[in-house]
Amino acid sequence: MVAAGSALPNAGAAETASSGGKKNPYGGGPGTGLSLPPYFQPTKYVKNNNFYYPGTEDLGPDEMRVSFVGSCPWPPRRDQAGTCIMVELGNGQNFFFDLGSGAMRNIVAMGIPPALINDIFITHLHVDHYADLPYMLPFTASSGRFKPLRVTGPSGRNPELGIGHAVKHMKEMMKWHLEEFDTLPIGDGYEVEVNEFNFREENGICYQKDGVTVRHWPRSHGKDGASAYRLDWEETGLSFVWTGDGRPDELTAKYAKGADVFVTEVQSDLGQLMQLKYGYPQDLYNFIIDTHHTPHYAAGYLFKEVNPRIGMVCHLEYEPSLVNEISAGIRTHWDGLFAYGAPDVVVTNVTKDAVWVRDAVLPELGTVSMPSKPEQIMEMFGKDGQLPKEIVIPEPRLPREEQQIPYLREMEIDPSKYTPEDVKRDLVLEREEIRINVEEMKQSRLR
Repeated sequence: MVAAGSALPNAGAAETASSGGKKNPYGGGPGTGLSLPPYFQPTKYVKNNNFYYPGTEDLGPDEMRVSFVGSCPWPPRRDQAGTCIMVELGNGQNFFFDLGSGAMRNIVAMGIPPALINDIFITHLHVDHYADLPYMLPFTASSGRFKPLRVTGPSGRNPELGIGHAVKHMKEMMKWHLEEFDTLPIGDGYEVEVNEFNFREENGICYQKDGVTVRHWPRSHGKDGASAYRLDWEETGLSFVWTGDGRPDELTAKYAKGADVFVTEVQSDLGQLMQLKYGYPQDLYNFIIDTHHTPHYAAGYLFKEVNPRIGMVCHLEYEPSLVNEISAGIRTHWDGLFAYGAPDVVVTNVTKDAVWVRDAVLPELGTVSMPSKPEQIMEMFGKDGQLPKEIVIPEPRLPREEQQIPYLREMEIDPSKYTPEDVKRDLVLEREEIRINVEEMKQSRLR
């Protein structure tokens, strides 16, 4: 997973007669193998140096956690969801960069309450970068996100090609689902606050709140409307960049400069191998790479230009016959700290003193987590300021009696025919007002 070079002084291995004058290209010493920069070590908040177990490790106030909850474009893989990077900050803010198909299963397994999956930044409108957006909208709303979903993304050459148009018609496509779920408490959960920025703008600000700024710039990816993002957390000086898809470009080299975590997409320049393995015509494969993507040599070049504390790649089919060559290509230009953001889920913890990379251990059966901290509960219910003592669950907006012909309900089998006598209860067929005591909710979540 980690392929590291050295930032240590005087780290070159001595030439010896027995090795024919060869030396470790990344430096090192007897018994050290590949040497690593001195900051490659667990942050002081890490509980397990080898694996990340969700729910067992709170972020430090000056710590950032970058999780690759999806890392693959195509074809679908059991161990790789569609591209999605989750960035959690120690101040309680969470961000999601892209939301590819299957990413939600890993986000939920990571213990993120569905009601708190918000602030989604879409790099471009290839479906492998947003396919889980329609999936998550109604289910997170019915799981307690009673406030609008916030989605940010680029415009296109014309209004029909921007993120706003995509979200509007996504909701039209989902009309049956959204109306049916209106038989449940939804509140304002179906509303989508779309922040569409001008894709032509260079280093423009598309988010600024609570000391966090997210900037964007355009990328070359076959069509207008692809963008990269940089997140800067002012209080700590930590930064994160996700390039999205695209050809290696000067704007990325400029605006990503000095990022703590720099993530680029990568595709292997291995057309001949692809033809042998998959029967994919070599010239067609090369055409796609050369017009749309960043080959592994270029990823290393971008790392050298940006000079991050750690360079990472995702958006690739992760398999040994490919990643070995990708590593070699990246090392053509970059001998600093490097790691793969694949397969799912790779977790990178970052402070100003340390960078550490681990795999997450996820349950096979994901369970829905509920908010337990006061700031999470306020986020869930859309409250600002002081935490209320009591929360009223929203009423359903469109009961089933208004959506369903009576005949269908009359066809339902009488529950007395299948319910054992000792567990019989009165059916809840009408919603009464539900009130939640916030203090009791907090205590039940902490047990």
